[in-house]
Amino acid sequence: MVFSSISFLCGFLFIVFVLYSIIPWLTIKNLLLIIFSLIFYSVGEPVYVFLMLGMSLLNYLLGLVIGKSNKGRKFWLVLSVVANVGVLFVFKYVNFVISNINNMFSSDIPLTNIVMPIGISFFTFQAMSYVIDVYRKDCEYQKNFFNVLLYISFFPQLIAGPIIKYHDLEKEITDRKQTVDDVESGIRRFIIGLTKKVIISNAVAQVVDNLMLDVEGMTVLAAWIMAIGYALQIYYDFSGYSDMAIGLGRMFGFHFKENFDYPYSSTSIKEFWRRWHISLSTWFKEYVYIPLGGNRKGKAWTVINKYIVFFLTGFWHGANWTFVLWGLIHGTFSVIEEGTKFNINNVKFKAVRYVYTMLIVVLAFVIFRADTVAQAMDIISKMFVFGVSDGASNIYLLSQMTPFKIFAFLLGIIFMFPWVDKLWNKLKNNENKVKAYNAVYIITGIVLMICLMFCIITLASDSYNPFIYFRF
Repeated sequence: MVFSSISFLCGFLFIVFVLYSIIPWLTIKNLLLIIFSLIFYSVGEPVYVFLMLGMSLLNYLLGLVIGKSNKGRKFWLVLSVVANVGVLFVFKYVNFVISNINNMFSSDIPLTNIVMPIGISFFTFQAMSYVIDVYRKDCEYQKNFFNVLLYISFFPQLIAGPIIKYHDLEKEITDRKQTVDDVESGIRRFIIGLTKKVIISNAVAQVVDNLMLDVEGMTVLAAWIMAIGYALQIYYDFSGYSDMAIGLGRMFGFHFKENFDYPYSSTSIKEFWRRWHISLSTWFKEYVYIPLGGNRKGKAWTVINKYIVFFLTGFWHGANWTFVLWGLIHGTFSVIEEGTKFNINNVKFKAVRYVYTMLIVVLAFVIFRADTVAQAMDIISKMFVFGVSDGASNIYLLSQMTPFKIFAFLLGIIFMFPWVDKLWNKLKNNENKVKAYNAVYIITGIVLMICLMFCIITLASDSYNPFIYFRF
């Protein structure tokens, strides 16, 4: 895939940015971004680029019909949803359904040889967003196909998000400016994201992956380190990619909404989902939960609607019961927090609320990471079997925890709280601390350049370690 070669990535971004910056006409700029976005995707998925083009054309045409029609608009909307979900089902879920039918009825239906396109869940949801927004009249329908294609195929967020809703990007597709401030802040944000991925997530991932090779031999200590490590890995991996996408978008004049807001500082599951993968949770809220009735039809339907949303949220991540169970666990605690007398926010001590939230999040991520539900239960059981220890297993665990990996774990824990942002905003908004702000700004710039050099050296010498969400 594209990120397997650091030289390709750096060369690609440099060429696109330079050409984009010197071209004076926005129409040509957009065309340039489309061409390079298709090249970007075709490097890893040369065949499926035609699938993406076909889906873009289909949704453009359906949006055109809905936008021009006064009658039958709901039919075309339903057709769009069925078509998009159908494509997603065929490429992502058909083998899952066949496998479960075979297990339930002892049948022998052969599995397909279909390979899932990278990022199909992301660009499918964006395509659906466009048509739904046109149907709701939240935006004007596009007469220009290339504007729709740019929205769906834009390379920074094409393969791993964040999921951009069309009404949030509509104006900037046809009217935006590339400013020095945006370019500078975009570069900073990109480096922050790359640093999260390379320095923290990749290092922690090596420990997690090695421990997962011997689940049977896991000790209590190994199981907890694996669980906490994976929670750190997936957060810094995915938020790192989102930072890179937001930074790149800003360099080209686009302003994507935030996708993560320090979710591991949450003190309830409800708060966690206001901070975790915000683009996905708001997508389901706007296009599924509210249309189903939200909380407007009484307590019973509110519970049902929440379970539907969290089931779909889990299933969206992959064709495995582990993802479904992960989603339903979060749905259950969300319902408990809001729909019962047990409201974690009523607990006086913030530390208790925090431990409760993180315990659920970490244990649920064990299920998310496991290959099967049975394997997940095995790991969780080992996490709570105190007093049982295998010296050989712990020696193997300690061999994995090199000084750099311990450093990565510590960095991950330190920076999962918003203390840096609070300090930065305090300096930025205080007129009496301008000199301090400028000094910190320069120092952070130097630190980021050092991080960038370290990332380039590491990626150039290390084996390819893809982003987790590429497979979703």
